[in-house]
Amino acid sequence: MTENTLIAVARGEEPADLWLKNAQVINVLSAEIHPADVAIYGGRVVGFGQYEARQTIDLEGRYLCPGFIDGHVHLESSMVQPSEFARAVVPHGTTAVVSDPHEIANVLGLDGVRYVLEASEGLPLTVYVMLPSCVPATQMETAGAELSAADLATLLDHPRVLGLAEMMNFPGVLFRVPEVLEKIGMAGQRPVDGHAPGLSGKDLNAYVAAGVRSDHECTTLDEAREKLRLGMHIFIREGTTARNLRDLLPLVTPANARLCHFVTDDRHPEDLLSEGHIDDLVRKAVAQGLDPVIAVQMASINTAEYFRLRNVGAIAPGYRADLLVVDDLKQFGIAQVFAAGQLVAEKGRFLPSPAELPRVPLENTMHLDLTALDFTIAADEGPAKIIGVIPEQVITEKLSAQVLVKNGQAVADPAHDLLKMAVVERHLNTGNVGLGFVKGFGLRKGAIASSVAHDSHNIVVVGADDADMRAAVEAVAEMRGGQVVVADGQVKARLPLPIAGLMSDQPLEEVRDRLEALTAAARELGCVLPDPLMTMSFLALPVIPTLKLTDKGLVDVEQFAIVPLFGQ
Repeated sequence: MTENTLIAVARGEEPADLWLKNAQVINVLSAEIHPADVAIYGGRVVGFGQYEARQTIDLEGRYLCPGFIDGHVHLESSMVQPSEFARAVVPHGTTAVVSDPHEIANVLGLDGVRYVLEASEGLPLTVYVMLPSCVPATQMETAGAELSAADLATLLDHPRVLGLAEMMNFPGVLFRVPEVLEKIGMAGQRPVDGHAPGLSGKDLNAYVAAGVRSDHECTTLDEAREKLRLGMHIFIREGTTARNLRDLLPLVTPANARLCHFVTDDRHPEDLLSEGHIDDLVRKAVAQGLDPVIAVQMASINTAEYFRLRNVGAIAPGYRADLLVVDDLKQFGIAQVFAAGQLVAEKGRFLPSPAELPRVPLENTMHLDLTALDFTIAADEGPAKIIGVIPEQVITEKLSAQVLVKNGQAVADPAHDLLKMAVVERHLNTGNVGLGFVKGFGLRKGAIASSVAHDSHNIVVVGADDADMRAAVEAVAEMRGGQVVVADGQVKARLPLPIAGLMSDQPLEEVRDRLEALTAAARELGCVLPDPLMTMSFLALPVIPTLKLTDKGLVDVEQFAIVPLFGQ
């Protein structure tokens, strides 16, 4: 399609492809709702008014709004491949997402980023990518890759690569670590996203001055307001674990809403299926009293403009025709979804055939010597440091207790809810196994293991005895990654995740059902946690307080150092 043709169609000299008549347009540019007929040609809006067209759809007064954009999401958290993620979210009105693939990049490096780009090519969902800034997240764990500024720069020319993803290493920014500043510099004039929970005062000034322009980690109104006053774009998050919309929405006013956006960050299969995606945030915001036009702006044009996406996120001549037909402005029931002018979902049904969706295979990422596994812990003097689980939180407590000792070995003591925990390195076959103890799972017997363990995604296992822990790790490796519950040497439930040990190649509904079966199996063994697999996935994350375990050992996050298991 040439600009000459587009102009000719816009002038009515040639027929449009599609004419949507009798619409109430939610105009995010003029901030109003007005009646209009909308013409589309070549995947773009060409104009308002009466047009000749090859196809006409009478919207009968229903609302027409731009497709929703998720400004920050980790596709890996859906635990399905990008085509399956699209099948889940497009019927809910999401027509574009900005993905940070740092989970899969910690496993596969640039190949992981390329996988996300290749596997999302040609989808009815536009998947943009921000390049992962922190691979690995720390030096206190073994990741599958290390990405330098030079590595990341090789992907900058890709048309769907937008900038630098969340700069989690804000201390590296503040202390002017050269390689950190080099990554920010590599982004040039492109957006640099932030990740700075609780950062305030002069340190926050420095972080923003370095070029970081957004944050999705705000949890309080005061924190969000301080960051907004410094010009940061506030990404209001409502994911599976972190839900901040209710607390942060009072920040938004008609005067400052242009710096406010909706994001999910991480949404797991059950929530995608039961609650939806960005439409869920829009619905909740409107229910809390936000003007529906502002809510739609935060879900579309605000995000498009922050990421410098030209002709995306609005309904106007020349803009990409990503459009939603909406029944009402309270429930935001989405009747139809158009991607580049093509009808791709209707009444909750995804229209493209699965055979049309791209599937990109990946190598086996389980590289470990199972014969060398050893979970024995030699007893030592003094109490042991215990990771204390806080239900439905990613932070942990730092506990201390005497542990059960048999034949000179410290062992699990399920009668007192003291379980053994291990993190087994699975990327480079180093043989590293970090060992420790955890309290709060409630398992009376058996073991739970997973290859989803933020951010380096080694195999994490929690168990009541070494034999079941070993069987669980072996089962994860055999599946090329995944999650299992084991008891008496037998697998009670499993979820294979053969794509980098993070994602399934099966439908979202099957993944949800298997996750439910895993939780049920864990409960049968005595587990008291609402979501033990999710809880376990964060026990190896050494950037979130207080005590965590990696393949290199026990990490005291407040000291930001590996500490001995025994002693004060």
